Amino acid sequence: MTTSIPAGANQSSSAQSKAMVDYNSFLKLLIAQMKNQDPTQPMDSTQYVAQLATFSQVEQSMQANTKLDQILQASSLSQATSLIGHSISSLDGEVSGIVKEVRVFSDGMVAVLESGEQVLVGPGISITAPPAGDTGPATT
Repeated sequence: MTTSIPAGANQSSSAQSKAMVDYNSFLKLLIAQMKNQDPTQPMDSTQYVAQLATFSQVEQSMQANTKLDQILQASSLSQATSLIGHSISSLDGEVSGIVKEVRVFSDGMVAVLESGEQVLVGPGISITAPPAGDTGPATT
């Protein structure tokens, strides 16, 4: 079985570190703003709290998106492995055969058949279970 790691699989850690950099930058700017404000006309403390709360919401949304991306990647890999050994037919019916391997990309999956032909896994394809008693492709 061959599966490719989706493009962008390593982006979650860089997105997290970027979020932390942005969060740290925000805090530094907030502290600089507090230090350099005019003492005779200080900024209202509720404005600080509102800025911090808004930024916290954005950070939480970014973390939720990262988790959703991880769930989608795991789902794609699970779906890919379940196709191996099954019979698949393309949308137009011109390409069909038994799935030998599945290649997972960031924008979808491609099933490689025993004949070497490739079928884009997407809407309209036909997938059937292997015959009873067949446990999938033979391994050598």
